[in-house]
Order: sequence, then structure tokens, then C-alpha cells
Amino acid sequence: MDASLPLAVERLARLLGRLPGVGERSAQRLALHVLAQPVDYAKGLGEALAGLHDEVHFCNECFHLAEEELCRICSNPHRDPQLLCVVEEVADLLAIERSGEFRGLYHVLGGALSPLRGVGPRDLRFAELVARIAAAPPSEVIVATSISVEGEATASYLLGLLRGQTIEVTRIASGVPQGSELEYLDQATLGRAMRARLPLRR
Repeated sequence: MDASLPLAVERLARLLGRLPGVGERSAQRLALHVLAQPVDYAKGLGEALAGLHDEVHFCNECFHLAEEELCRICSNPHRDPQLLCVVEEVADLLAIERSGEFRGLYHVLGGALSPLRGVGPRDLRFAELVARIAAAPPSEVIVATSISVEGEATASYLLGLLRGQTIEVTRIASGVPQGSELEYLDQATLGRAMRARLPLRR
């Protein structure tokens, strides 16, 4: 950081620099931008950040972000409960929502299986998913994990969990590029992938 900056600006830039995708220079520019705004903007930003963990938690049903017990998707009576889309992260759910192609419900696993990083089945929300399906079986489970080694391993594990049940299990189409993250795909690609989903072989 620039030693010529006031400590308050340097402290803000250092914190902003810890955000994903924000380098040192970008963090400094953001800090200077906040400083250049009216004081109400900085106060509002501070209040929003301070209240974030108090006001936002995981949905009791799908583990999306929520302000109440259920998120806005789970509490929406117009969503189709017969379609359940399993994603790795909240960012993936948001990406699919932006495609406008899916009107069912979701289940957020909280990541993907990755033995090299020490992420096993117990670290993800597989048990909650199995219990949810047992309580209210959908007609189709759509596996929308990333098209990567970890995402494929997660999809295979999920298929094993659901083997023997009378539920159709589908996988988003391979129009999603290999190694890509759903969060960064364009809406058209995700839309095509959702429309062209294929059954997983048991």
C-alpha cells in the first residue's frame, strides 16, 4: 500500500484487497472512490456491511441466502417443486436464475468434492439433500455442478446416493465449457445447457 495515504484510507484499501478478484491497485481505487462520494454513501455502505451477518443467513430448506427462515425462491408458490436443481454454490444458483430457463427449486451443496483440498461428502450438504428428497420427492433432480474434475466427481457421488429411487436424475448439458465455473458463464450458454440437460446413466 502507498505509505503517503492516510491510515484510514490505507486500512479500507487493505480490507477491500481481500475481496476475490480485487488486487492492490483496484482496492486503492475503490477506497478513493468511496472517499470521493458524499458522506451518506460511506455511512450507508458501512451500515450495510455491519448488518450483513445479522440480517442474512442460509435458507432452512435449500441453503440459499435468506432474511427469513425460507429464501425468496423456496417461499415463492409459483416455483415448481417437482424440479430440484443441485448446485455447488450460491453464485451458481444466481447464474442459473439469470438465464431465466428454470422455474423449479434449488439445493446448494456448499462446494464440490475435492479430496486434494480435503473436501469430502461430510463437508457438503448431501445428507440434507437426501433427507429433503425423502420428505418430498421431486420428479426430477437436475445436477448443475461445474463441468470440472471436482464437479463431475460431485455429480457421480450424487448419482450413487440417488440410485434405486424412482427419480429422474439429469445433468446439465456439456455445452458448458470444460473447466468453467457457472458463475462466469453468459446467460445464453447457461440457458442452452438447462434446456438440453440429459439423463445420467445409472
